[in-house]
Amino acid sequence: MATAPKEAANTIALEEIHTEGQEPPEGQKTFTVEEAVETIGFGRFHIALFLIMGSTGVTEAMEIMLIAVVSPLIRCEWQLQDWQVALVTTMVFFGYMVFSIVLGLLADRYGRWKILLLSFLWGAYFSLLTSFAPSYIWFIFLRTMVGGGVSGHAQGLIIKTEFLPTKYRGYMLPLSQVFWLAGSLLIIGLASVVNPTIGWRWLIRIASIPGIILILVFKFIPESARFNVSKGNNAAALATLQRIAKMNRSTMPEGVLQEPPKERRGRFKDLIHPKYLRTTLQIWIIWLGIAFAYYGVILASAELLERGLGCSSAAPLSEDPGPTSEETHSPCYCRPFGPAAYRTMIISTAGEIALNPLNILGINFLGRRLSLCITMGCTALFFLLLNICTSSASMTGFLFMLRALVSANFNTIYIYTAEVYPTTMRALGMGTSGSLCRVGAMVAPFISQVLMGASFLGALCLFSSVCAVCAISAVTLPIETKGRALQ
Repeated sequence: MATAPKEAANTIALEEIHTEGQEPPEGQKTFTVEEAVETIGFGRFHIALFLIMGSTGVTEAMEIMLIAVVSPLIRCEWQLQDWQVALVTTMVFFGYMVFSIVLGLLADRYGRWKILLLSFLWGAYFSLLTSFAPSYIWFIFLRTMVGGGVSGHAQGLIIKTEFLPTKYRGYMLPLSQVFWLAGSLLIIGLASVVNPTIGWRWLIRIASIPGIILILVFKFIPESARFNVSKGNNAAALATLQRIAKMNRSTMPEGVLQEPPKERRGRFKDLIHPKYLRTTLQIWIIWLGIAFAYYGVILASAELLERGLGCSSAAPLSEDPGPTSEETHSPCYCRPFGPAAYRTMIISTAGEIALNPLNILGINFLGRRLSLCITMGCTALFFLLLNICTSSASMTGFLFMLRALVSANFNTIYIYTAEVYPTTMRALGMGTSGSLCRVGAMVAPFISQVLMGASFLGALCLFSSVCAVCAISAVTLPIETKGRALQ
């Protein structure tokens, strides 16, 4: 990002290393990457970048949502109890959490593009292997590895952020939610056709195809120019900027690209330095709470559909196992989704795009902090509304709004986290935040799939309370990044 002010560098106590080569002659005009990005402006390159990097959201959504549509079938095949089904999702996010930190560190040292490519190769390989899992234990292990690969997809967001001019970030990044929505709807649609016919193993194989295709187009996306400059590789950064200017039919700033002093790459202790300590701790709380609520909604929806949606439903939305079946009273009951359940999942999932226009307006006019506080507060309210005894149609409406709100929460915190940290620690900041986020995701299955069966109101109150805490944490964040140049 733009060269950080000397005061900030001194405050964080980053070690500076003398640059190689000579300084530009006195009077020679210079420019930074930030100035070049702003001068070049938005154009064809950014559209291609948006489509390719945004498509990483399609594959990530398909891999994550896959568990929700496969859970009833593996429950049947291996006669699993509630806690065993919940453990599958928890282990996926355990892999995500561990690899988020590792890949974040590697991305700050070796580049965003390389780590993104590695994560896609890793995820596609283990996803395909999952379809051949001979047992429950093997299934858990292989999905944990897939979670590790998916964690590297966050580098796609960082690459987009580091190439976008300031005034476009608040508009383009929330639109990326369209790709996550597309992936979610695609996996649900495929599941409704593939699961009842050729089975869940073929669903996993088909779901791996988009990720494999996407690997082939990564060569059209360059490494982040901001990363190259922060590493001291000005020649590569300049070549990238010139390429972008040519694609956009724009011009470069006059002068030479000035290499700032090299800084020590992102270190964990920089995140908890007094300058960023409060911001980091509050961001971690928010990430944890948002993931807890987001995956809680997804898994709670699947549980409600599997067991019968709405207290006044005339019939369950899952396939009826038969009037004489005793499995419905067993901890290992077997009830695959029926057509009505898939329709409800599609409707509620479509909610993820419903608030995008309002979310974009809020982010850009109210600011990141206030916008996040409002959506988190509304999320807490709608969790409590799920306890109202109502029709399945009304319950679907509540789930629709919840999906819209939790999606808006993720949009805002992604943008805020990418903007608040300087380039040298941005990927590490995103990686550690993503790891804490997965702690919330790891806990969510046991609340949605185990506690909810024992105490429905207790589970909803827990979700609501966590969202309320996140709303307070959001509005009290010490830094507002709206309109601020990336450091």
